[in-house]
Amino acid sequence: MYRYDEFDHDFVGQRVAQYRDQVERRLSGEITEDAFKPLRLMNGVYLQLHAYMLRVAIPYGTLNGRQMRRLARIARDYDKGYGHFTTRQNIQYNWPKLSDTPAILEELAEVEMHAIQTSGNCIRNVSADHFSGAAADEVADPRPYAEILRQWSSNHPEYSFLPRKFKIAVTGAERDRAAIQVHDIGLHLKRNEAGELGFAVYVGGGQGRTPMIAKKIRDFLPEADLLSYTTAIMRVYNLYGRRDNKYKARIKILVHETGEAEFTRQVEAEWEKLRSSNLKLPDADLAAITAYFAPPELQDRAEGWQTVATGKKADDGFAAWVRQNVTPHRHPDYGVVTISLKPIGGVPGDATDVQMEAVADLAERYSQDEIRVSHEQNLVLPHVALADLEKVYRALLEQDLATANAGLITDIIACPGLDYCALANARSIPVAQEISNRFGSLERQREIGDLKIKISGCINACGHHHVGHIGLLGVEKKGAELYQITLGGSGDENTSIGQIIGRGFEPEKVTDAVETIVDTYLGLRQTPDETFLEAYRRVGPSPFKEALYGEASKAA
Repeated sequence: MYRYDEFDHDFVGQRVAQYRDQVERRLSGEITEDAFKPLRLMNGVYLQLHAYMLRVAIPYGTLNGRQMRRLARIARDYDKGYGHFTTRQNIQYNWPKLSDTPAILEELAEVEMHAIQTSGNCIRNVSADHFSGAAADEVADPRPYAEILRQWSSNHPEYSFLPRKFKIAVTGAERDRAAIQVHDIGLHLKRNEAGELGFAVYVGGGQGRTPMIAKKIRDFLPEADLLSYTTAIMRVYNLYGRRDNKYKARIKILVHETGEAEFTRQVEAEWEKLRSSNLKLPDADLAAITAYFAPPELQDRAEGWQTVATGKKADDGFAAWVRQNVTPHRHPDYGVVTISLKPIGGVPGDATDVQMEAVADLAERYSQDEIRVSHEQNLVLPHVALADLEKVYRALLEQDLATANAGLITDIIACPGLDYCALANARSIPVAQEISNRFGSLERQREIGDLKIKISGCINACGHHHVGHIGLLGVEKKGAELYQITLGGSGDENTSIGQIIGRGFEPEKVTDAVETIVDTYLGLRQTPDETFLEAYRRVGPSPFKEALYGEASKAA
């Protein structure tokens, strides 16, 4: 993974010193909260319902054991003993004292981490496929390009005050695990017919109050042109993006109102001015950064196949975990392990300090000292020998981290909602917990199969409800919480925005409504292998509306 150079250390150190002075002036009353707000946001500090919140960047979701241990220590020493992993591959601390935040940033800097550009109208944390560098279906590791974009965009004066926040995601496989089509810019790393690396470029995706799927404006962009073409996109957005209305300020609105063809023409015209500039990636620089992400030298461990087979026969729990949470690795003797942060009835994405330290131990011992954070709010050990899977499973079991539900109905994405967030209209966490408890039986989950539930507590869609197979959006109506249901969303290579199915449900009725939807699906699927999304796309919303609303749905 990338290591800080002298510039990085100096830059982050100066930022911490500046922020410490700003906090001291705020606490002394020298500056007001209004004056302090833009300063704290530049350092990832929000003011939520009950306390300040600190959001820490985890670039492209990659950590090592030392960094995870520091995150654990911060949770224990400065918070309430846990952290919350987010859909942007970051971690949030919900209860730090403002007076402690400079010390936290200083501790982060010691392990080459920071909270810069986790907030504000700038380019946010660049995210990537959480199986990067390990997945069997990967064309190439997208993280070097994510790192290039991170370095290029960090504190970039031209992009520090954009019309609105800006998000970029990169994937390097045909199977999109980074949801690139619901990002402001999505990059699909691929090879052309000549075997050269480049990118399919998507622009104008996003969720929020106006969900849109990104448009592919370039089928193949040579890798050397990554920065010049991205700069062209950003300049068009900075020039024409709306600043008079924050609800219409995202690039998706610009693409929509300008039209795909005209927007593409503008980007290509801007790019022509830049193609001969020094923004072309030099081979030497590209090679240097790529070297930081060189794949680990993995020893052949052929005995692992028999070890796993024996373990599965002896322990149904281990067998279920391997089936659900272990994914093929590019090396046949290894697997990619998803560590579920979704225990039955738990808070999606939360991990205690003890759990984080346990994951650090396992990464150092069994996964080449590498950890990933997924946008699905789970953790990943990317390089685990099959021969070591049972040891990893036993260790996770001791920490309540061995739930075998990756990709199943209880692997729920949820934002913090009204329990924490000042923007929320409704709670997300209690709803997620109730659904998880209702469908907690592993046998039932496996019968249902691949089904993604995503919950947001407000229209900002931090829980990605628009692309949930079943999406739940909390809204406020006449002073009460209500949950709108969408069906048929997806954030993969076949991205779709879920359809609103009808009137909302009260909190106490949401789980029953989800169960009705699931039972309807089970009754209409053609084979046990037909997934919920496949069935929904085949039959449409009508059977689900009728099941939920009865005769009223027919009249509508």
